[in-house]
Amino acid sequence: MLKVGVLGAGHLGKIHLRLLNESKKYSLIGFYDPDAIQGKKVADEFGYTYYDNINNLINAVDVIDIVTPTLSHFDCAKKAIEKGKHVFIEKPITNTLEEAVELISLAEQYNVKGQVGHVERFNPAFSAVKNSIESPMFIETHRLAEFNPRGTDVPVVLDLMIHDIDAILSVVKSKVKKINASGVSVISKSPDIANARLEFENGCVANLTASRISLKNMRKSRFFQQDAYISVDFLEKKVEVVKMKDAPEKAGDFDMILQNAEGEKKQIYFENPEIEVNNAILDELETFADAINTNTSPVVTLKDGTQALKVALEIINSFNNK
Repeated sequence: MLKVGVLGAGHLGKIHLRLLNESKKYSLIGFYDPDAIQGKKVADEFGYTYYDNINNLINAVDVIDIVTPTLSHFDCAKKAIEKGKHVFIEKPITNTLEEAVELISLAEQYNVKGQVGHVERFNPAFSAVKNSIESPMFIETHRLAEFNPRGTDVPVVLDLMIHDIDAILSVVKSKVKKINASGVSVISKSPDIANARLEFENGCVANLTASRISLKNMRKSRFFQQDAYISVDFLEKKVEVVKMKDAPEKAGDFDMILQNAEGEKKQIYFENPEIEVNNAILDELETFADAINTNTSPVVTLKDGTQALKVALEIINSFNNK
């Protein structure tokens, strides 16, 4: 079992603490939070060991789990990496691209592993169809949330849309060549609703919408590729997979057959991949333990997190240039 310490005991930090405490792959040593009152309150309520000194916690563990506000991600990760500790960092990886690039360099220098908490990669609906998403040419995503004051200190792109950016970059094996975006601040000082169009070098186009002022929650992505349509509902954990193949010479009574203008006939059929129930946060933490123990690449590397941040910041920059 890997000895792990958590930095940050806020809403998400407490979830990480509980899951790491339950995990059979980690031994939870303790946690640090700069707010001593909050730290002692969490320690008293749940029985975790509170460290009032960040360096003492880092020295006591193999892995540091960083669940602090984004502004402090870089400083926390740098401290841990320079002491030879592996780091799990909640998304977004850092506040700036320069910080993210430096973390990649530091991790290589000190020979440690890092993973970024893009939890939707572990959503069971996405996991069920990811291998079926091959060379998508049009992608549409909607990530809509009801208003919650928590998180409004950052633009909706870094708060919500970055989940879909990372998922898209994981399946489109091509570089982004052009970005057009617009964002509107309705309640917060930073944009609350945003739309972005990403054009890739291979011709794929992705249209992303994110909002944190919606009347209902929605987290859906649709992938269109040759002979297939794949829909992923991240919120309800459901998928739709509609595929086409050449029609048989003799169609059955219940076969769905389409004929195009050239006279070619295609048969429509549905796939129902099995969706395995899981805890996505526990999965991302435990696959990181596996990557450390087997010396393999984490599912979401520091480079992956940096690429998602790069695109997100370019989207935000596109707002500012309008």
